[in-house]
Amino acid sequence: MAEKFPMTPAGNAWMRRRLKKLKDVDRPANARAIEIARGHGDLSENADYSAAKEEQGMIEAKIREFEAKLALSEVIDPTSLSGDTVKFGATVTIEDADSGEQQRYTIVGEHEASIKKGKISISAPVARALIGKSVGDAVVVTTPKGKREYEVVEVEWLEVGDPDDDEPAA
Repeated sequence: MAEKFPMTPAGNAWMRRRLKKLKDVDRPANARAIEIARGHGDLSENADYSAAKEEQGMIEAKIREFEAKLALSEVIDPTSLSGDTVKFGATVTIEDADSGEQQRYTIVGEHEASIKKGKISISAPVARALIGKSVGDAVVVTTPKGKREYEVVEVEWLEVGDPDDDEPAA
């Protein structure tokens, strides 16, 4: 069975808008750019044509990626969840065992992640370490600076904001 792509309702809406823009705006604009570049003569030495064809490939690849992810998406609304066990969609407050510093993260789909907004991908090491943990549990995360220990302080189920608030890692 194919892998499911978990995403929040806001992330799903964002991806659908991006797909529509790629199909309705970017693809036609690129087709016009290719036609214009073709009119400039010899295609083997035509930098405009080469650039437009390369852009066409990137647009088509992104369209295929978004269509596949949407087809396999599992939309999970965090506001419909409850409990104190961390899973996809949870907003988790953790405390560094050494410094006592607290951090708050919402676990979202890969294309929704934005560290500036406190949204981490379900596949990020911190998220993977937190999944299945409950309030009061200790979590050890391997970071570039070595192993860090955190305690799960709070698990909340909040509405996740729109990824359009800033450009996600898509």
